[in-house]
Amino acid sequence: MSPAVRAVFELAPYLAALAAGALLPRRSGWAERAALGLTAALALALVRGLWPGAAPAPAPSPALEWPHLLNVIVFLPLVGAAAILFLPRQSPTLLRRFTLGILVLDLVASLFLLRASPERGWHFQFIADWLPSFGIRYHVAIDGISLWLVLLTTFTTPIAAFVSFGSLKTRVKDLCFSFLLLQGGMLGAFVALDLFLFYVFWELMLVPMLLLIGVWGGVERIKAAYKFFLYTMAGSVLMLAAILYLVWSHREVAGYLTFDYLALSRLVLPKTAAWLCFGAFLLAFAIKVPMFPLHTWLPDAHVQAPTGGSILLAAVLLKLGTYGYLRFCMGMFGGPAWGAAATLASVAIFGGILYGALCAWKQDDIKRLVAYSSVAHLGFVMLGLFAGTRAGVEGAILVMINHGIATGALFLLVGVIYDRRHTRMVREFGGLARPMPIYTAVFVLVTMASIGVPGTNGFVGEFMVILGTFTSMTLGSNAQMQGVAAAFGVILAAVYMLSVVQKVFFGPVTNPKNAHLPDLSARETIALAPLVALIFVLGLFPRILTDRMHDSVDAVLERYREGRLAHQELPEHATTARLRDRRGGPLERGYPKSPEEREAEAAKLAAATAPASAPAAQGAPQ
Repeated sequence: MSPAVRAVFELAPYLAALAAGALLPRRSGWAERAALGLTAALALALVRGLWPGAAPAPAPSPALEWPHLLNVIVFLPLVGAAAILFLPRQSPTLLRRFTLGILVLDLVASLFLLRASPERGWHFQFIADWLPSFGIRYHVAIDGISLWLVLLTTFTTPIAAFVSFGSLKTRVKDLCFSFLLLQGGMLGAFVALDLFLFYVFWELMLVPMLLLIGVWGGVERIKAAYKFFLYTMAGSVLMLAAILYLVWSHREVAGYLTFDYLALSRLVLPKTAAWLCFGAFLLAFAIKVPMFPLHTWLPDAHVQAPTGGSILLAAVLLKLGTYGYLRFCMGMFGGPAWGAAATLASVAIFGGILYGALCAWKQDDIKRLVAYSSVAHLGFVMLGLFAGTRAGVEGAILVMINHGIATGALFLLVGVIYDRRHTRMVREFGGLARPMPIYTAVFVLVTMASIGVPGTNGFVGEFMVILGTFTSMTLGSNAQMQGVAAAFGVILAAVYMLSVVQKVFFGPVTNPKNAHLPDLSARETIALAPLVALIFVLGLFPRILTDRMHDSVDAVLERYREGRLAHQELPEHATTARLRDRRGGPLERGYPKSPEEREAEAAKLAAATAPASAPAAQGAPQ
């Protein structure tokens, strides 16, 4: 086959996807058609590019990865936020375009992370001394877990901003600043491997979300904003105290200060101290998830937040709690995490999956219903982590990603109807399928993804979590019973979601205000198209995610088991911490050096450079 013919065959699927945009109804403008065709072509390219064995060339090894890529991804929105301060407030169009340009550029930059090889270890690692006298470094890297959360962040933030710019017309400069600062904080928290750096980003992202809720929110926005801030801050302060204790314990054992995750994860604390530190981290992350009974801030925050804020809160911010538990609680406190897993799994099932579903079923406000559904979906995530199996953890990561896509789309759709009617009460609607057929079709499709219908992205993750729960040794003799209870939560999800679909969209148009509501606009269609495309891509081809996380999940579970064994082997009366043996290998690449090791390296470097200057010294005049 000639190169020209081969090129035609290679391009044909993409050209067919682009042509699909021309088949849309005539009401659609050229921009909307082009955007949908481009979305279809990019979805196809994503599947072909990430499908195992599809890449024509092997991925670059860690030694060939550009170390500054994560710096660009994290600091591009932060620098953009600083630049926004110098742009004129009187030019809202310029501010919007600049913000979207930065966010899209960040998304493009993050796609280069997919070039990383899926092998075990840290990728795109960058380390620089920050406050060396305190053992604080700027240490960032990703693995097969944080990779997908970074991409989820860079994917959803431009959509949230694009939607917000269509409905929020006041204080545009402040809005743009908040979106960019929030993106930088979220990305930094996902890639930080120094606990001081992680805490800085963890606290940084609270400020813009507080502004999004408190400035552009609903009637009770101030109450909701303060509730969100105080809940999160209470857990964060205790987590900071635990971090400082870990650093102090490491100095007592190893002789030097460090905040680095690689070093602190080797600590084996006395049992009482381990449980207290685990409890402090757990509280901070459980509030962020949120887990029962610390979930009460979430419905208020969602209901009062603008649409863009709700999208980011559901899609990304809640995942920082689940990611934090996986990375830090399971990675540094394997003993207490294992000991508490069975009890916490019951809390996740009965206080999260089942209670959240029942609360959602009784809501009259559609947005509050979706907010309680997040409590139920995040209960599946935590259950998968507590199960401690490969299927459970990988399923939990899939639910994180899929919940961000499906629930983000649901909040976007709720915002659409609120912009038209300025109400979200179920009783105000009925028969919307007649005046808004496209909106109805998209809402039903996203609902199918939310309740986990096979073929959509919501099915695979929840199925893997339930399977991992059934086979879990960590959960003990109650694992099968807990798996059955979690499966019952899937049925409840179908009950409350299909119930609201039936009441809102089908039957006669009982309220004359709904008789002539406009269908989806071009802006709304363009914003929804990538989310709908990913619902099918991840539902039909989940291997493009799971194949790149296998090694990283195995590494986390190995560290989890080692931490559990070291905690169990520690004598009950032990009052001092100790360090586990170093394993070496790619997981300890970037391990912080002690002052003695640094001095030895400096002396070796000085000795290596000394002979080069000796001839010049010998030839100098006496």
